[in-house]
Amino acid sequence: MKKLVNAPRAVVQEMLEGFVALAPGQALLEGETVVVRADVPAALGARKVAVLSGGGSGHEPAHAGYVGTGMLHAAVAGDVFTSPSTDAVLAAIRAVAGTAGALLIVKNYTGDRLNFGLAAELARAEGIPTEVVVVADDVALRDTVAPERRRGIAGVVLVHKIAGAAAAAGASLAEVAREATEAAAMLGSMGVALGPCTVPAAGRPGFTLGEGEVELGLGIHGEQGVRRVAMQLADALVDTLLSAIVEDRKVGRGDRVALMVNGLGGTPPMELAIVMRRALAFLGERGVKVERAWQGTFLSALEMPGCSLTLLKVDDARLARLDAPTEAPAWPGRGQVVLDRKVVATREALPTVEGHPKPQPVMARVREAALAVADAWDAAEARLTELDSQAGDGDLGLSLARGAAAIRALPERAWAMPSGALTELGQALRRNIGGSSGPFYATALLRAARYLASKPVDAAAWAKAFEVGVEAVSELGGARPGDRTMVDALHPAAVALTRAVREGRSLAEGWTEATRAAEQGAEATASMSPRLGRASYLGDRAKGIPDAGAVAVVIWMKALSGLRG
Repeated sequence: MKKLVNAPRAVVQEMLEGFVALAPGQALLEGETVVVRADVPAALGARKVAVLSGGGSGHEPAHAGYVGTGMLHAAVAGDVFTSPSTDAVLAAIRAVAGTAGALLIVKNYTGDRLNFGLAAELARAEGIPTEVVVVADDVALRDTVAPERRRGIAGVVLVHKIAGAAAAAGASLAEVAREATEAAAMLGSMGVALGPCTVPAAGRPGFTLGEGEVELGLGIHGEQGVRRVAMQLADALVDTLLSAIVEDRKVGRGDRVALMVNGLGGTPPMELAIVMRRALAFLGERGVKVERAWQGTFLSALEMPGCSLTLLKVDDARLARLDAPTEAPAWPGRGQVVLDRKVVATREALPTVEGHPKPQPVMARVREAALAVADAWDAAEARLTELDSQAGDGDLGLSLARGAAAIRALPERAWAMPSGALTELGQALRRNIGGSSGPFYATALLRAARYLASKPVDAAAWAKAFEVGVEAVSELGGARPGDRTMVDALHPAAVALTRAVREGRSLAEGWTEATRAAEQGAEATASMSPRLGRASYLGDRAKGIPDAGAVAVVIWMKALSGLRG
């Protein structure tokens, strides 16, 4: 187990101290793992209805992240995935509740219901009006247990917001409890885990998953789901989750909903955005109007990879509660949804050539060569990704595959003459290859195109065009031979090709020698210390791995060597 902790028993206290240090509106209740609002009036009669929640830790930013004006008055934190004690809950109630009373929002787990429920009884005995609302939004258990026995998962955050807004507006305890209860009844959530999480005190994952497996319908305490299925594409998983929710909650055409895409702790924003994209499309296809939507990590399960989806049926009154202001640090904002907003960018047109001249005879060979490069890049995608992942950012294979698609998409008129073809190739690669490779290849091709535009196209001209293209790459990136870059393959290739053509050998013979020189140069990069690019951050740790950019040069040069004639 590798975690940034000091001691498992100190995790919760130290975590809360770190949270509160950056939240001016919060304070720690002395002697307890309880976060309270710092603005609670001293006079009991001046206090509005207090809204409290909590549970085991490990769900951050829940629950402390939702303590603030307009949301929770206090959050009670237990040990990781363990309900807080009755005494801790009672201490929180005493700290923030006044004569208006307190509402406890509890996720439907036995420990939470018992400890919060007993604390409510004790508070009532002390004269503090106290109500409890239990949230059981996990639709994954619809075929397993009765509705009242379902687990509470991420949808509880929306109940926090609605109840907190009602309390801030001055509603009575009965009114706040009613709104929270009605919201809980309109909630449906379901999750999927791509892997387990590790509780600090346990030191090992809660379960194991095969490389191609996921858990559907998991809880939020590291437990397994209701069934294990094969890994699917993101859209298919979203459809599975939402199909279960809309069927259980009877969400249909014309209904208005709020949507929450919640990360479970180990899911990057990129993947959550992909999930949100499909979720909005799924609901739109069914005529469901998404009034508000949020994506992010709102209630996690430590570092578990995966997500949950939540739908809440809304009306104008419930929307007003969701839109009401709050200073809770983890609340994500109003969740405005903007569909179909797109900006159409202009695209450079191909140079206009009057009459579309008949392609030069050599151009059939030029086009064949370009398509051979595209095929070679596609075939090498996995290999280049693996190489680039070891000493770079792992994007080269995908980038060149996109370049291959761009080559194939060039229109017929792009292949009329050598300089025009190289120009269009350069522009296409510039638009479609990300990272540093796109600018390098585009610059080389554009420089070579300018040279060929004013010269008779023969073997010497092609060799010189290759040479000036390589010089352009070196100028743009500042790389020299020995720096462990693509120049270590390109430079010896250019030298070999120029020498062969000057000595009277054919362009094909010269290209064979150039390819051999490029291959030797690429192999030599494995023993070099990188001085440029991301690999330079690794220093000598990159040794033993050839530079992926240099290997990519060899791949396309070999593809051209394999052409006949």
